[in-house]
Amino acid sequence: MSFFRLARRNAWRKPLRTFLLIFCVTVAFLIYGLTASFLNGTQGTTGASDDLLGVMSAAGRTQALPMAAMTRISSEPGVASVAYMTRMRGYVSVEKNVLAVSAINPALIAKVNGKELGLTPDLLSAIGAARDRVLVGRALAQAQGWSVGQRITVTSFQTVRKDGTRNWRFDIAGIFEGETASTDTYFMLANYDYINTLRSRGTDTVDAFLVRPAPSTSPGALAARIDALFANSATPTRTQSEKQFLEGFLRQYADVGLIINLVVGAAFVTLLMIVINTMIFAVRERTFEIGVLKTLGFSRGHILLLILGETLLIFAVGGALGLALAKVATVMAGSALGLVFSTTVLAKSSSLIGALGLLTGLVPAINAMRTPITAAFRAR
Repeated sequence: MSFFRLARRNAWRKPLRTFLLIFCVTVAFLIYGLTASFLNGTQGTTGASDDLLGVMSAAGRTQALPMAAMTRISSEPGVASVAYMTRMRGYVSVEKNVLAVSAINPALIAKVNGKELGLTPDLLSAIGAARDRVLVGRALAQAQGWSVGQRITVTSFQTVRKDGTRNWRFDIAGIFEGETASTDTYFMLANYDYINTLRSRGTDTVDAFLVRPAPSTSPGALAARIDALFANSATPTRTQSEKQFLEGFLRQYADVGLIINLVVGAAFVTLLMIVINTMIFAVRERTFEIGVLKTLGFSRGHILLLILGETLLIFAVGGALGLALAKVATVMAGSALGLVFSTTVLAKSSSLIGALGLLTGLVPAINAMRTPITAAFRAR
């Protein structure tokens, strides 16, 4: 009988007990896979950029900046390209169905962030054909069931038209995919001129300027210089990278990373206690058999590896099932919930499976390894 087969048969000696252990491991790694994917998607570990800078008002996201500031920003050395953006929040049909509309200049946004968003020349041509046309992100289009050519109405929460209404009608000109699966595409791109002309207040102002630094320019140094330009003006600015902005936005509500790490840590500690305790009793039941194996020539190292092989097998099966379920969940709802199951998450999960498998089997394995043959036979 091969070493692996012996470990497998020992692990399945009591199928119900083994099934319950695998179930515990599966749930723990399902939780880990989902929470790690959430952090990966929302905190910019894969999707957000350290190079793309956002220039906003130092007074907060609700304060607008004058369009005239763009000239000063674009003239700063180290700036490769600049675009502007006004964000309009609203809903479709019911107030719970919230979405965001980014009003931009298509030609400028293509230079600054077109590659990351997946803005092709055909898409830019389509949105530029009429002022009321929009480009919809793939995630938003799938969630809403929208298609190209459809006419939609977005009711804004705050942006009021000159006629007193808050209903903005758009024609969907195209759907942008994003450069990678982690790129946020749960929003719409509209023509700034269309919204700027028809809104009742805030004309010729923007919520943010998007800046792409030149290849040889440090984003941090450029951000400091841009803020220095407006330090003594009526509209001081705060410039951050896309990644810094997303992390700061989440921390306004809570340190999401710390909370999730505490929850996952508690789950794994509980898992360790359950599996270690169960494995100690499982190995203790086989004390006589371990004595027989030693009599047949199994060394202390072989006994150690045999017990560790059992726990690694349980964790490998349970961990693989948990991660597979997490992957399925991210595929089905990842775009809408911001879940990104990347290779980084898979690599960390695999490392945890190996580490926890060895750690949980270490105590019972050492006890079995150190048990004298005479004491093992008396256990009969």
